[in-house]
Amino acid sequence: MTTGLDGGIRPAAAHFAADPAAAPASWGPSLSPSGDTIAYVSDRSGEPRLWTSSVDGGNPVLIETGPEPVEQVRWSPSGEWIAVLIAPGGSDRTEIWVIRPDGSDLHQIGGFGRTNGWFGHWSHDGASLAVAEADAIGWSAAHLIDPSTGRRVTVGEADLRAALDVSRDGSLALVRCGPRSARWLEVVQVESGEARRLYPGDGEGSTDLGRFSGDVVYVRTDVGRSLPALVAVGLGGGSRVVASRDDAELEYFSLSEDGTLAALLWNVFGGRSEVTLLDLVSGEQRNITDLPGDVVSHLSLAGDASTLALTAEGPSLPPTIWTVEVASGAAKPVTHPPLLPAASIAPELHRFTAHDGLSLSGWLYPAGSAPGPTVVHFHGGPEAQERPVYNPLFRELVSRGISVFAPNVRGSSGFGRAFVNADNLARRHDGIEDVRSCARYLLDAGIAEPGRLGVFGRSYGGYLTLVALTWFPDLFAVGVDTCGMSDLQTFYERTEPWVAAAAVSKYGHPEDDRDLLRNLSPIHRIDRLKAPLLVVHGTNDTNVPLYEAEQAVAALEARNAPVQYLRFEDEGHVLLKKPNRVVYVHMVSDFLSAHL
Repeated sequence: MTTGLDGGIRPAAAHFAADPAAAPASWGPSLSPSGDTIAYVSDRSGEPRLWTSSVDGGNPVLIETGPEPVEQVRWSPSGEWIAVLIAPGGSDRTEIWVIRPDGSDLHQIGGFGRTNGWFGHWSHDGASLAVAEADAIGWSAAHLIDPSTGRRVTVGEADLRAALDVSRDGSLALVRCGPRSARWLEVVQVESGEARRLYPGDGEGSTDLGRFSGDVVYVRTDVGRSLPALVAVGLGGGSRVVASRDDAELEYFSLSEDGTLAALLWNVFGGRSEVTLLDLVSGEQRNITDLPGDVVSHLSLAGDASTLALTAEGPSLPPTIWTVEVASGAAKPVTHPPLLPAASIAPELHRFTAHDGLSLSGWLYPAGSAPGPTVVHFHGGPEAQERPVYNPLFRELVSRGISVFAPNVRGSSGFGRAFVNADNLARRHDGIEDVRSCARYLLDAGIAEPGRLGVFGRSYGGYLTLVALTWFPDLFAVGVDTCGMSDLQTFYERTEPWVAAAAVSKYGHPEDDRDLLRNLSPIHRIDRLKAPLLVVHGTNDTNVPLYEAEQAVAALEARNAPVQYLRFEDEGHVLLKKPNRVVYVHMVSDFLSAHL
């Protein structure tokens, strides 16, 4: 069966309003320079849009940026502009627009045509925005763009260049270089274009975030370390570790415009978040002890360091915008979380051992007494991480009596540099073997019932779903592949060039490693797949192109295998439209329930 959805299908209004899958989400806050107003992304109107409100949540205003979904917003330090990242058709190619806070003077400054654009930070005076662009043949460039005129100064041209920040006097740009897991930073003289490598000088690891602060650049790096930490690198030379932990990765950091305070976001082993405030003058660090959710993202500090804005979520809390008073640590919501009709769910962290002795972990969402019907969910990335976030599909399955196990197999982030790189290239065979280790753990522990174990996932998780059903066909009774790669060779041929260039360090080179890519591709074992399979994909997906779904469906239909196909005509790699997500949650749940 093949079903196409064009976004015109809507559930009944009453059902839509009460459905946890339709709960409004808000994320990506950016504070105004005065700290009394906040810009953010919310899908409360059905699709992700730019909203502003006072920091106490009053007077929310929809700022009209056109019909396309909004992914990210960033208020300029001058207060004159809000930068907006827009995804036409929900695709992975994004455009950079700017708009006045009152909704006037909307215009595009980057990501024209087939070029993909994304932005870093504003200059201190708001006169330029740090931008990265990649064209249709994979060539990347880093720019500083004037929001008023669109005039651009190029500060780096080569594969995988991205401008991150501008020094306070505007004379220097900070540029990120290199592929996933092996990035470094360069400082570029804006006037002359002269560049020098800032960090690291050498050594394994990656440095992927950085901000100027006077004559220092603060960077997130795991070079010479097992876990990412905050390091201060002097523009004149020398470096020192400013903040590090033995039980957590530094996930992100935000600096106040006055350079006195840093907010540090820590990913503690397992996946829960902690936030600390670091006084950059005294070196004193203190915890924010009253976080409103298990997982935090998108930190934004007010210019005067008085207020911290963030996104918080948890298994029973959809993504919600909060502010934290820096002096007291008190948190209050900007967007108020909805009352959910279903009971709260509390995932349990489980630890188990892989075939080669490597320690693995995962979150179990139990649905009653074990053993019983269970599904394993694999995340994307592969460097992403299963964390206790809001997942309406998990909630729906648990409500139907199906337990969900969400593991972090090797290659996941959150557990250090060695773990995230443990599935690179030929070591992906060990990552595939982790799939079997997950199933064996659930069966041996009496959590899952033999013959009633399913598997599903999105993106790389969709790939692992196809792997599970073709490598280990006797272990799984049903599967759902959402936007997964079925053939790594055709993925390289059709994905965006910048996606392919960044993926080489993970999967292998499309020419030099052809045999490896073929051996790792489920399409070449598709005759072994016997469990019922639902394939889901967005027509506008340019990350994992639609061809990956269609060739798998065609191969299975040619063998009269039990396959169904759900295609969203107005979505890309991520389902951005709330009505489509409602359809997805219920169709996937119906499919898994029918076979478990």
